[in-house]
Amino acid sequence: MNRNYDSSSRESRSELRGKRRKTNLVLNMLIGLVILLIIFVSVKIFFGGNDENAAEKEQKIESKQDEKDIDTEENKNSAIDENKDEKQTESETENTDESEENSADTEADDEIDPIPANEEEEVVTEGGSNGNVKKTIENPSWNPIGTTQTGEHYAVYDKESVDWAEMLQAISYATGVDQSNMNVWFLGNNGFNKSVGTITTKDQKQIYRVYIDWVDGQGWKPTKVEELNKVEKK
Repeated sequence: MNRNYDSSSRESRSELRGKRRKTNLVLNMLIGLVILLIIFVSVKIFFGGNDENAAEKEQKIESKQDEKDIDTEENKNSAIDENKDEKQTESETENTDESEENSADTEADDEIDPIPANEEEEVVTEGGSNGNVKKTIENPSWNPIGTTQTGEHYAVYDKESVDWAEMLQAISYATGVDQSNMNVWFLGNNGFNKSVGTITTKDQKQIYRVYIDWVDGQGWKPTKVEELNKVEKK
């Protein structure tokens, strides 16, 4: 009876030890699994975080590059616009210069340059229409001095008029006295589209009475010059 009890008791201990080994094995496996999971999650977090940081860095780099490209493009466009503005300014300056040159040319054209008379054809006669005339000069080669006026003509004796300026030019042409050295004592009507003027040099050493006629489309033409002894206001 004791033998049977001992045998049964050994079998129970053996079974307990077997169960404990199994339990320990399962626990060890579970512990191993937990450790593997911890390692896996740690690796995932670590390397995944690096990937995200790398992606963010890459995004930032691309964003900065895009901004640089935009700035570069804007700078190029700005430079092109500035270049266009400079060219436009240069063009406008050139056009202004050309306009001024054309205006100057037009003004120069307006200054009439009559054909010089042939002095060899002058006919000089002592005396003249009255006792104050020292000598009378006539020259068939005198020409109309030209004109800027158009249309039907009527003599105008307004000192601010074009007609007055052209009459003085005709008188200067006939006498050889420059207008800057001329005193006008009289300039008035001598018939339809005919005028007569009395002028002197500023030192009054030369005194002239000049007769001029209007030629349609060609301007005033001198017809006779009288050199006077003294000034007559006609």
